Amino acid sequence: MLLVVDNGSVYTKSLLDFLTEKNIRHETISFDKIILSGLSKYSALILSGRRKNNSLMNVINSKIIKYAITEKKPLLGICYGAEILAMTLGGTLKKMDQIHKGNQEIEILKTNPLCSGKINVFESHSYLISKIDITFTKIAKSDVCDFEMIQYDDLNIFGTQFHPEMSSDGKLLLERFVLI
Repeated sequence: MLLVVDNGSVYTKSLLDFLTEKNIRHETISFDKIILSGLSKYSALILSGRRKNNSLMNVINSKIIKYAITEKKPLLGICYGAEILAMTLGGTLKKMDQIHKGNQEIEILKTNPLCSGKINVFESHSYLISKIDITFTKIAKSDVCDFEMIQYDDLNIFGTQFHPEMSSDGKLLLERFVLI
């Protein structure tokens, strides 16, 4: 079963609706209700985006990321989820001059199990990943963000700066993630 960690994004409902529509077994738990010892019952994890910064949210999501790495569980960090993934493992963020919101074409740079070629996605963020640790691979970029998609080591641990739940190409990416 898939666990969606709800970090308060306005787009989480769209993610949950999509998973329900595709009959993907999942549970949703708010970040502040997560019991780390209970994560073992899930086959994969998704970290949603967020609305506002919260130090407890950052701590809990970082612990979930470290758990996924240790246990080799598939994890997908969406927007904030990608940002906290990068930060937890040595990367940095940068505040953008203005909020970036809307459709964006991204170029896939490296073979991966989630997507290929060029895909159209939806973005809504005011921060972006500015540097990644050497343990990451840059999978995709756009004119706006150098790190649209990242992958940790050779594990099925990914981050997307965009919201895959908000576009057709992104939904295909979600379906492929669930099949890992």
